[in-house]
Amino acid sequence: MGTVTRVNGPLVEVDGLAGAAMFELVDLGPHRLPGEVVSLRGGRATVQAYEYTGGLAPGHPAERRGAPLSALLGPHLLGGVFDGLLRPLSGAGLWLDPAAPRPMGADRSWRFTPLVEQRALTGRGTAIGRVESGTSLPYLVLSPGGEVSAIRGAGPCSARAPVAVVGGVEVTLESERPVRQALPYSARLDEVVPLTTGQRVIDLLLPVSLGGTVAVPGGFGTGKTVLLQQIAKWCDADVVVYIGCGERGNEMADVVAELARLSDPRTGGRLADRTVVIANTSNMPMMARESSIYTGVTVAEHFRDMGYDAVVIADSTSRWAEARRELGSRSGALPVEEGYPADLASALAAFYERAGRVTTLGGDTGSVTIIGAVSPPGGDMTEPVTTLTQRFVRSQWTLDRDLAYARHYPAVSWSGSFARDADALMAGTPEGAARRARMAGLLAEADRLSTLAELVGTGTLPPHERVVLLGGRLVREGFLQQSALSPADAYSRAERTAALADALLVVVDGCQALVERGVPVASIEARDFSPVLRAKDAPEEEIPARRDAVLGELKEAR
Repeated sequence: MGTVTRVNGPLVEVDGLAGAAMFELVDLGPHRLPGEVVSLRGGRATVQAYEYTGGLAPGHPAERRGAPLSALLGPHLLGGVFDGLLRPLSGAGLWLDPAAPRPMGADRSWRFTPLVEQRALTGRGTAIGRVESGTSLPYLVLSPGGEVSAIRGAGPCSARAPVAVVGGVEVTLESERPVRQALPYSARLDEVVPLTTGQRVIDLLLPVSLGGTVAVPGGFGTGKTVLLQQIAKWCDADVVVYIGCGERGNEMADVVAELARLSDPRTGGRLADRTVVIANTSNMPMMARESSIYTGVTVAEHFRDMGYDAVVIADSTSRWAEARRELGSRSGALPVEEGYPADLASALAAFYERAGRVTTLGGDTGSVTIIGAVSPPGGDMTEPVTTLTQRFVRSQWTLDRDLAYARHYPAVSWSGSFARDADALMAGTPEGAARRARMAGLLAEADRLSTLAELVGTGTLPPHERVVLLGGRLVREGFLQQSALSPADAYSRAERTAALADALLVVVDGCQALVERGVPVASIEARDFSPVLRAKDAPEEEIPARRDAVLGELKEAR
């Protein structure tokens, strides 16, 4: 037991915590508010509190828990909504009371099916049982390694009842894991496998691999949340962990409601059944944001160890960095640029480093892909969180304000973004690599010419350059723009994406061929391109017919 000596917002100083360790959990005050030791000096411990500290005063007791900040992992995760400490929000009431107990799933039961027999020798991380949790994704119970001396038969089982004894250790459906320490794996895999998001601008121009890392910087109103929600709905990962880190409560409510309504195109069940939502909104205690991203990535690693592909969507890491800045300013830590703590770069690197595609301890293949939104104040892409994040991610999808204001969504800037794994991802499909190179080259040339046209006028450009401008417009409107509200266009399969890109490129080639034959460019620009522009809203089998209709229209150009 120790004694609180100072309270400064989320920072609490405690004397008398003999034997306390860094990152150990501490219960503060009569309401046992959770906190974590972040500094030790002599007999004084500095604790960051994860709840509102109003009412906590010097002289109140503080008690060590003897364990680090941990996440309770179990079959209750899938389809659930939790706070930054992974405590369930369902049934918690309209206003969260830090002193009120919250059910963690211990009173629920699931049907357990054994996958091994008694006296079987199991390696660490191998599946010894399966749980039907009411979702489309089986929850696997993993072995700590050793001989199975006892195992439960098939039937209902509560969360904390032992289902097996392996190597002298009782195995239950639930387990606790420290959130700041990455879960172990056997080996990291170098092979790159694409993660399909269903968003054409990403899948063709800025692809991401399973186990990759992505930053999504963008100012207010550029559509970060909508883009991230689309990826959560349509990406081909097995599990999606959506972290609302300091975002507005109405946005998180929309995410939860939308996921509950949507059916999963992969399984036919509810999309929410393979989603874990960590809702740590802007009106919740600030320091819980700091723990929420570690909690989320630990949940993803837990499902990765079962052989699943998990995607972590953190919206946004800027709010997490602000929480670190808040605590640093109160503790007197040496600030650097814009008041952020000096260890911000290493903290960001440690977070993104937990992504990867690996061979699990049980011999399966699983992955954790991290997509982190960044919210630079005023859209300033030179601020510290954005610039530091760029150093540690493999891809960046920069959201452009001008595109967003022009109602071009997703407002991903094809010129201000990068994908360092694009060549490796496209290496196995030469036609895909050629398609991406042509599309990127056409957009880059069109951007260059549009800047020139603003100075000298479009009419002064040579005919073939005016066709490039026309082609850039066709690609932007007919391919890159994608409506999240359109049933046909919200998700684009890889085959549909390729068909649309090829149709547009064939039309552009047809325009260039007419110019080379001496057809006036003004006559070409006057043709009706709407059939191919609207092909993205049409069934996939209609795309060739729409392309041919435009080519027939071009033949009439004189």
